[in-house]
Amino acid sequence: MTTPAAGDPQAQKALTHRETMWIVAGVLLPVFMGSMDQTVVSSALPTIGASLGATSHLSWVVAANLLTATAMTPLYGKISDIHGRRLSLLLAICLFLCGSLIAALAVNLPMLIAGRAIQGLGGGGLISIPMTILGDLVAPKQRARYYTYFSITYITSGMLGPIYGGFISQHLHWSLIFWSNLPLAIGSLLITSRLLRRLPRYERKHKLDFLGAALIVLASSSCMFVMNAGGRAYGWGSPQIIGLTLVSVLLWVGFVWRLRTAPEPLVPLNILRNPIVLRANISNGVGWATVTTLNIYLPMFLQAVHGLSPSAAGLHLVMLMTTVNFSALVSAQITARITHYKYPPLFSLTLCIGACLYLALHTQTISMFEFEVVMVLIGLGFGPVAPVTTVAMQNAVELHQMGIAVATSTFGRSLMATGLIAVYGVIVLGDLPGVDVRSAGALATSLFGDPAQAAAHFRTIFLAMAGAFTISWLALAMMEEKPLLTERR
Repeated sequence: MTTPAAGDPQAQKALTHRETMWIVAGVLLPVFMGSMDQTVVSSALPTIGASLGATSHLSWVVAANLLTATAMTPLYGKISDIHGRRLSLLLAICLFLCGSLIAALAVNLPMLIAGRAIQGLGGGGLISIPMTILGDLVAPKQRARYYTYFSITYITSGMLGPIYGGFISQHLHWSLIFWSNLPLAIGSLLITSRLLRRLPRYERKHKLDFLGAALIVLASSSCMFVMNAGGRAYGWGSPQIIGLTLVSVLLWVGFVWRLRTAPEPLVPLNILRNPIVLRANISNGVGWATVTTLNIYLPMFLQAVHGLSPSAAGLHLVMLMTTVNFSALVSAQITARITHYKYPPLFSLTLCIGACLYLALHTQTISMFEFEVVMVLIGLGFGPVAPVTTVAMQNAVELHQMGIAVATSTFGRSLMATGLIAVYGVIVLGDLPGVDVRSAGALATSLFGDPAQAAAHFRTIFLAMAGAFTISWLALAMMEEKPLLTERR
């Protein structure tokens, strides 16, 4: 008798709704850790610098983690397509655990940066692999409902990160930020190791393109180094930045060449050429990147232009995150019930564009009530975009390529966010070298001094954000509305 192959869908026993929910709940803990890890140290950086007696390269506590996490994301996607989601996620959690331990034990800044970099090696899989697991579990038609849990976890943990990190560093000791990761990571290992044994398996025999993997890691790492160090560690016109930019361009050219010539490229060309995948990723990526930059620059805006305290400025963003979660939840339920699922996010993105334009026109005169209304409109406006574009992208690819498709989407989103943060940093802080925009909120008033001058800088940013949301709208409008499948392929 022939035993069905692991990758044969017919060999998989269908999971009940209860079993599916247990697996979804189990992989939300890695998503929580990965999202919080991206933001948790931002408010603790001044305390960390004072404790370690080092401030000149403090921004690399954030940048090293972001760099390695982004560079590793495509690799996790391919590895999960080859060796399965369970093994890939366990590897990511183990690396994150090791990095957290090194960071917690750090006695100097280089050791802390090294620990954060290793955390990033694991963090690159903590978010993308669980999203791929959802694609394995549920048919596209119903997937948006479950995606909401991921969206709420990701957004909420990212929002809580600076609050938690600031509280720990102020009232206890900054190392507890990393010590507290250990029980979470160990719990994740135990939960996912057990629950994912029931996960349907769709992987097929693939070859990992090591040359392509090396090229994309080096290309993305050098690109992100330029975007993080330019204007701060080194001037934009410095030989270091210009030289590394040229190196990054050459590496990206090499990666494209490898994609076109490799027998089995790291990212399959049929995914890159798929217009649904391309437009869904542009819409989602540009939108997410814009919301991410709003989280960074709005507290600076409220402090520099309107004189709010750092804590008050942070609280004014709670409404943005709350409404993003709420609208994502409602949209996910609607998507599973309608045929023309593009219409709700197209309408809601129009609200985002209008809200950003209003913010640009009333940068210096806007009241706090009006500001909260703008936050509600942006939150309600972007929330429906993420579940719809993610499900549309997953609906357009084969199950055995789900891992690399999701990872490529996450990778592109991270690069877009880093690029927008760097560009807006040049607009706002271009003449203030050495300032890390991710931790400059508390210094905003002293950095600008003149609220009118600050308002002019932020007006330009808000106009650019309206333009970014317009790009997201156009990409979504051009995306084919392919009917969502009612069963897994």
